[in-house]
Formats: sequence, structure tokens, C-alpha cells
Amino acid sequence: MDNTRIDEEDFVRFDRKLSRRSRLAAVAMMSVTLWSASEGTQAQTAGPSLKGPVRVQQGLLSGAPGRSRAITVFKGVPFAAPPVGPNRWRAPQPGAPWTGTKAASSFSPSCVQTIVEGKHPWSYEFMAHGEVSEDCLYLNVWTPARATTERLPVLVFIHGGANVEGSGSIPIYDGEGLASKGLVVVTVNYRMGIFGFLAHPELTAESPNHASGNYGLLDQIAAVRWVHDNITAFGGDGSRITIAGQSAGAQAVHNLTASPLANGLFHAAIAESGSSVANPTAAGRTLTDQEQDGVRFASAKQASSLAALRALSWQAIFAPLTPTPGASPFRWGPVVDGYALPASVAQTFAAGRQNDVPTLTGANADENGASPQPTATAASWTAQATQRYGAEASIFLGLYPAATDAEAKAMQNASARDTSRVSMYLWALDREKTAKTKTYTYYWNHVLPGPEAGIYGAFHTSEVPYALNSLSQSDRPFVDADHHIADVMSSYWANFAKTGDPNGAGLPHWPAVSEQPATTMEIGDHTGAIPVAGSQAKVAFLTKVLRK
Repeated sequence: MDNTRIDEEDFVRFDRKLSRRSRLAAVAMMSVTLWSASEGTQAQTAGPSLKGPVRVQQGLLSGAPGRSRAITVFKGVPFAAPPVGPNRWRAPQPGAPWTGTKAASSFSPSCVQTIVEGKHPWSYEFMAHGEVSEDCLYLNVWTPARATTERLPVLVFIHGGANVEGSGSIPIYDGEGLASKGLVVVTVNYRMGIFGFLAHPELTAESPNHASGNYGLLDQIAAVRWVHDNITAFGGDGSRITIAGQSAGAQAVHNLTASPLANGLFHAAIAESGSSVANPTAAGRTLTDQEQDGVRFASAKQASSLAALRALSWQAIFAPLTPTPGASPFRWGPVVDGYALPASVAQTFAAGRQNDVPTLTGANADENGASPQPTATAASWTAQATQRYGAEASIFLGLYPAATDAEAKAMQNASARDTSRVSMYLWALDREKTAKTKTYTYYWNHVLPGPEAGIYGAFHTSEVPYALNSLSQSDRPFVDADHHIADVMSSYWANFAKTGDPNGAGLPHWPAVSEQPATTMEIGDHTGAIPVAGSQAKVAFLTKVLRK
């Protein structure tokens, strides 16, 4: 019997064992316990953080104490005008000033999306909750500063969610744990889906920049620009901003690195699960392609003009459409528009026109699950290799031999992980052809505890609560090893945000790609440099395949 497998009913009981109120109570209790464990002890004894309101460009803001009295939190801070009415499908506009002191004590609505409590393997703490609205361009700040005159490094985290879901208020993005390590931490919202990435000929024509379709990307740039211009009010240093993101957020980080509109706004970049020469989204869609989808969408909504589309409620815009037989599904995401993205990310780097900053990037061991092909057999493994590699299949099967079904499953995983690491390494080599700054890569292999951990393994996004030091926001059965790993990983992230180098006292040395070729930094149950593949022959074969 496989003791790692738990039936669906057990998982649901685990995932719903706490009501929303009891979840919060448990999180608060866990936070108090954990705070005494690391740098939080020093921060807590340092006394209260920022006193009184702070002044940003629009007016005065008051925050609220964090779980630790050494952290002040500002939630729901507007960084742009609401993108509603005539501002729907326009670049973000400056936010209006306010009088008096605005209380920044609660999260804003998330941008329009479908809210779900959880979906395997992502449980409650990985999902957005609460209200959604078009009026959603807000950010959140966690600061350990005790005076606005401090100049602490800043980390701006951009959420994932395939450009259709997510929020800066997702529990695992809570910034207090990372702020306790001496950073000002910011999370942001941005428009998604049809509201964030609709292109249309009329939109392009009305734009002074003759571009459309990148409103979510423009929101991200506007948020970073707002942080750059206002973060001193929170004790941060606008000249030391690290942008970070995971999945679609990692794609956003690469887009900002390639966008001339973000030039000079940040000094380092972290892209979690988002750097690969095999990434099909790296090329970027053309504006013409996206405009054609926009015309199709307007027709499906029976809107004869852009004005008619803008006149519809957001609920009517967001309502699902009946699929048209034979028609390709709508895809909403960043587009090479000639303005925010003059060229694809890969083309921009190849030409040396990127915002050249130190970059830290990585991948997880089980992005697609601990056993992506659980039904693999020795026969199917051979057939798959022949189909994929043709005349070179014998070379591949010699590197990853499988005489039994069990060996086929093991080789399927081993080859997938090697391919992922080699692909990331090749991406880093391509980056370094034109970059003057260093690249650091990692491989995350720690399994997040909980039901069906044996099925999902070190799944996509599972590293985030460790990197952000936010385990306190989850009710999974963490043990001391989990807290140690979170302390190590978040210390690397904090060091990188401070200096552009993840290394620091008490941590295993993390070599840059240029320092130790064909290696990556394994983080998790073991932390240290490892080869990107088990042999030079494997590296050579996978390089040849991936370069095709």
C-alpha cells in the first residue's frame, strides 16, 4: 500500500478542517510561536515600527500594526486611478489626491477573476479570496522601518495565476516574514484576462502610442514606478528595488526586464518557475494576432464598436461565452505591441537592449506533479522516445534506460527534471551573452507537507511560502525542518534584494552561473550546488535537443 496516497475525501476534510475564522485564529497563534524563532526575535524587541501617517504623492496614509509590533502594514494603497468607464482598456492613469488621512488597513478587492477556495494541489492559502472588482489597482506594503529616513531595500512581488487569476492579498504572499529580514515588501494587483490583455484595432487607433493589449503589464510597470517614487515614505530605498514574481509573475518580471518603460525602476530581478529556452510563451504574441482575437471577442459579445464594449458591465464582459465549433479559444496575455514590449523578451536580450540587472531564477522538481506520467511502462517509454527523438532515440534510451515499468516511471521523472534544469541553464547562458550582471539559478525539491504530498511533490508554486517566509499563513503540518528551509531560502532572497547576490553569512555558497558552469543551486532537503544533469553526456544530448 502506498501510504503517501490519501483519498479525495481525506484531502477535503484536511482542506476544510478549519472554518475561515478558525483558520485566521490558528495562523495568528502560529505566527506568535514562529516569531521567536529567527530574526523576528530581534525585530520584536526593537519596538514599534512607523508612527503616525506617512505622506505619499496623493496624500497621507495611516497603516496598522502587523502580527509583530515591529512591522507596519499598509493595505489597499491606490497606485493608479480606477480603470473603469473610459479608463477601461487604457494605460493606468495617475491616482487622484485625497484630503485628510486615508486608512490603509484592509486589502482592496482583487481584479476580476473567478474565485475558488482551492484546487489541487493548491489549497486555501494559495488562492485569492473575497471581493473582485474592476477597481482593483492597489498595492500593499509591509515595512520594518521605524522612521521614514531609513533607506531599506525593497522587494516588489508580482503574483502568478496564468494572467487570469491571483491577487496581492493571497495568504502566502503575506510580506511580514520577509520584512522581518530587513526589507520593505510590496505586493501588487494588476488587470488580468480580458480586462488586462484585450487588443483591438480601435484601441490601437485611439492610443497615442499606437498600441493595445498590454494593460496588465502597464499596471505592473505603474506599480513599480509608484513604489520607486513613493517608497521613501515607508522607509524604503527607491534606488534598491528588486522585482520578483512566480509563474505568470515570473513572465511579468522578464517582461519588465525587456520593457523600455521600466528602465531604471529596479536594480535586481527574481523569476520563480519562469526561465526556460523551451518556454513557448517567450516569443510573445503579435499585436495583429491579439487584435484579431479582440475583434472576434467583440463580435461574440454582440458589441459593434469599442464604445459598445465599454458600455457593457464588467459582469457582462466577464461572462463566459458559448464555444464556437472549430474556433480557437481566446488567449489573453502579454503581446509584442511595439511600445511596452517593442520586441519579444528573447529578441530584446539577444540584442542587448534589456534592463541589465542581476537575476535569480529557478524551477521546481515537480512542476507537473511528482509523477507526470504515472501509467508509464517500459514499452510506452521506448515508443515515446522513438516518437520524440527519432533516429537519436537509442542515444536517449542509453542515457535513461528502462527495462521494467518501475524503471520507466523513474526514468521519466529523471529525464524531465534533467531537461528542466538544462533548459534553465541554457536560458541563463543565452542571457549572459549580452548581460554584464550575474545570473543565479536554483532547483527546488522540498515536498510541501500535507495530504497527497506523494502525488504532487515539489509542485508548481510550492516554494513560494518558503521564499517569502510565510509558512505562518498555512495550516499544513509543518515540522522544524520546514521552518529551517524557509529561513534559509528567504535569507537568500533577502540577501539578493539587498546586494544583488544571494550569498551571506551562515548560508551554503551559491555560485553564479559564470562561476560554476553546468551547475545549479539545489534548495530544500539538501542545499548546495549540483550538476544540471547527471553526466556530461546527458547535458550534451539535452542541449542538442533543446537547441532545436
